[in-house]
Amino acid sequence: MVKIAKQDALDYHSEGRPGKIEVTPTKPYNTQRDLSLAYSPGVAEPCIEIEKNPEDVYKYTAKGNLVAVISNGTAVLGLGNIGPEASKPVMEGKGLLFKIYADIDVFDIEIAETDIDAFVRTVKAISPTFGGINLEDIKAPECFEIERRLKEDLDIPIMHDDQHGTAIISSAALLNALLISNKKIEEVKIVVNGAGASAISCTRLYLTLGAQKENIVMLDSNGVIRDDRENLDSIKSFFSTNRDIHTLSEALIGADVFLGLSKGNVVSKEMLATMAPNPIIFALANPVPEISFPDAVEARPDAIVATGRSDYPNQVNNVLGFPYIFRGALDVRATKINEEMKLAAVYALAELTKETVPDNVNLAYNKKNIIFGKDYIIPKPVDNRLIYKVAPAVAKAAIDSGVARKIITDWEAYENELIQRLDLDNKLIKNITIRAKQKPQRVVFAEADHYKVLKAAQQVRDEGIAIPILLGDQEKIAALIKENNLSLNDIQIIDIRQKKYEEKRIAFGNIFFEKRGRRGYTLFEAHKAMLERNYYGAMMVEAGEADAMISGLTRKYSDTIRPSLQIIGVQKEIGMVAGMYIMITKKGPFFLADTTINVSPTAEQLVKIVLLTANAVRLMNIVPRIALLSYSNFGSIDNAETKVLREAIQILHHDYPDLIVDGEVQANFAMNKDLLSEQFPFTPLKDGNVNTLIFPNLSSGNIAYKLMQQMGMEAIGPVLLGLNKSVHILQLGSSVREIVNMVTLAAADAQVKNKVFE
Repeated sequence: MVKIAKQDALDYHSEGRPGKIEVTPTKPYNTQRDLSLAYSPGVAEPCIEIEKNPEDVYKYTAKGNLVAVISNGTAVLGLGNIGPEASKPVMEGKGLLFKIYADIDVFDIEIAETDIDAFVRTVKAISPTFGGINLEDIKAPECFEIERRLKEDLDIPIMHDDQHGTAIISSAALLNALLISNKKIEEVKIVVNGAGASAISCTRLYLTLGAQKENIVMLDSNGVIRDDRENLDSIKSFFSTNRDIHTLSEALIGADVFLGLSKGNVVSKEMLATMAPNPIIFALANPVPEISFPDAVEARPDAIVATGRSDYPNQVNNVLGFPYIFRGALDVRATKINEEMKLAAVYALAELTKETVPDNVNLAYNKKNIIFGKDYIIPKPVDNRLIYKVAPAVAKAAIDSGVARKIITDWEAYENELIQRLDLDNKLIKNITIRAKQKPQRVVFAEADHYKVLKAAQQVRDEGIAIPILLGDQEKIAALIKENNLSLNDIQIIDIRQKKYEEKRIAFGNIFFEKRGRRGYTLFEAHKAMLERNYYGAMMVEAGEADAMISGLTRKYSDTIRPSLQIIGVQKEIGMVAGMYIMITKKGPFFLADTTINVSPTAEQLVKIVLLTANAVRLMNIVPRIALLSYSNFGSIDNAETKVLREAIQILHHDYPDLIVDGEVQANFAMNKDLLSEQFPFTPLKDGNVNTLIFPNLSSGNIAYKLMQQMGMEAIGPVLLGLNKSVHILQLGSSVREIVNMVTLAAADAQVKNKVFE
């Protein structure tokens, strides 16, 4: 589980523009004419049309893609009744998830009202604004009545995700777990620990799937819900039992399925030992499950185990459901989210799990082949197929059940629209992070006596991305840790000037002298070099005492890279290094090279830069589509520079025919495939979007990435390409976030170079 420091969380939400979301215009607004169209007098025209035909509100406004995330803050995460203002960060976060997973816009609305009548009245009053309503973090039993009344009175999709989200995801997981265990839902005995909104909704959906009420035992904080219990409300009494069972331990004896939606560490190994053969254990309490995944597996090796945690198999995560359920409902203008639509989502998720897992998902989790089985009963949240598998299933169910006001007939076109709508490639950083976490690598920080570096080291350690090793003045590092209240006491610190490291310095110096003795270094100079952290750190990587090195925050690029070139050396098959930047944009990631090393590359060097960059892009599971940029288009200008580019292209086309690459081409043509296709139909680049840009010289590459960075695009780099082992150089003055991104990339790169998963 990721460790989050209090101050880190507060800084994340407060730094820069407070909060996590903003409203962005979708139409031009730069001229007076634009503003006149957007507001007065132009805005009157759509108003008149909507007055004539209210359904035109979907044609002329954002209503059809706008969901309200509404809460009164009475049951927030694990925080309880904290009130509407305190719930706002959670609601903003829910809005962010809607946007990044399904391209649904959200207004979060926090209502200061706990009375059911008043709450319902308020939501009904504002409902014309929205295409759908996601109720969130409203306590039971009020949430059941609120949702029921709103669904009865309004004609837009409404769902209380705390109820139905977990129910849908866990139901899909249950169907697959039963299939693997060779058990029938009509026959299994189910124990539900918890009787809140989520537990009730899960159990109801299990009944819809075929579970038998007499086979279910439900517990709340007072124990088993029995017929002889007093003061049971109508919801709990529906699930009461007359069996002679009073405790969780008794309930689990002979049970086939355990569903936990209660609190952490309430189930013991001994309890699991009494369950039926091949039990199904869903310990879904967050952040601490009812029993940990390792303990459950140890107690019952024959079990299928799921939790809400991302660091173990079978994560039951609501993000697998609500974005795509609303996406499908909005796209057919459904009047409600009914049982048929929820079941469609269940079956779509269950079936998707059985399909061949895409390479990008395998790569994200550093697996060669994730397959349907005990450790994979539900899709991974990073699976890009979710939007075009679940949303269409929900939309079809809405149409078939008669609640859709818009009918889709061309389902292939709809699927393509969903793929285009979602900026799938922008999950690059997340996928690299997941991959790095699968087998954290040892990363040596050569400038550890700097606050930013220490902060980044703590973050990658806490998130399980890498194992930091700190190089620097031990006293200064200790003072910075104490001064800034950092949690780094368990991280290795190496102060190479201390006496205890003298023997290691001498050994490293001897190895360095063997490498550079005939390249101008004396033995004395080789030993002296080991007092410099970039040399010592590079030698740690070369000697296998670290897997990667990060440096450059406070030193010139050339001074930082030189030790690595001298000690680690370049890959023989290429024979040179290059620098690449990854720019994260709304159109996906772009890979730019060379941005840091080669001043005026020859044709042969450009070919090598292309090959190095293409290999790096492929390792991120992206097919490189490469343009060699120029101020010329395919021979329109003939001079020394353009001749170099044309010669490089000739070599690439002849020697590497499978590589999608062309040039020389101007940047505006390279970035516009329609324009490219119209003017230059012969180029292979016309068939898809270019994602890799190769510059004719260092000046143009360096200017380009810095301009893009200053225009608000996130940059990861410089990524050093061509070394035998993983060393990456930071920009001068990098932020903590930029350092973390580089460490993440370095760790994933080290996994490849160390052949960790082969």
